[in-house]
Amino acid sequence: MDEQYILRQEDLVENPTARVPICLVLDVSSSMNGSPISELNEGVQMFFNAIRADDVAQFAAEIAVVTFGANVEKVVDFMAIDRQNVPNLQANGTTPMGEGVIMGLDLLETRKQDYQRAGVDYFQPWLVVMTDGEPTDSISGAAARIRDLVAAKKLTVFPIGIGDSANMSKLAELSPTRPPLRLRGLNFKQFFEWLSRSVSRVSQSTPGENVALDTAGIAAWGQV
Repeated sequence: MDEQYILRQEDLVENPTARVPICLVLDVSSSMNGSPISELNEGVQMFFNAIRADDVAQFAAEIAVVTFGANVEKVVDFMAIDRQNVPNLQANGTTPMGEGVIMGLDLLETRKQDYQRAGVDYFQPWLVVMTDGEPTDSISGAAARIRDLVAAKKLTVFPIGIGDSANMSKLAELSPTRPPLRLRGLNFKQFFEWLSRSVSRVSQSTPGENVALDTAGIAAWGQV
């Protein structure tokens, strides 16, 4: 049996805290080369560090990272954050966003099943999709799955466009209840600061409780 799988299951036995599963689905296509990929790497590192430093969120938050570019890859899987290494993302290839989102949804579903088997409670999963361009594959299957999950209150999704070339109408297909947001410049750090604060707020609540998003804080990094 896979060693990482065993560790993921051990985490649920050793720490029965209600979980907040977050999957980051990140565009690492060639157009992200240079400053965008550098800023994205710094932002992701900051996000992990902020969760590790939070007395409650470090035990509640679980993060997975999927990248889509030359390949669609699971670069970080769900497990205790102190056991995870933050990836160094490299930009290369095209933009198979549909396949990346499907992998992210599959990872969230698998982890939910792990929680259910272990009797560990969990909050509504979060899916964050960040891209700077146009998908080079179909996103219709991913969009249909997201619509069903959001309608059933089983998913919160944040599609975020990077730069002027991001296809916001395509991202809107992945966001049935709120418009997608465009990152202000390369404000990745501000976004991940906001995300870590939001995760902290959720982790201190009770599963099923309606936790209001910090919509005022979005203005620091995003715009419609």
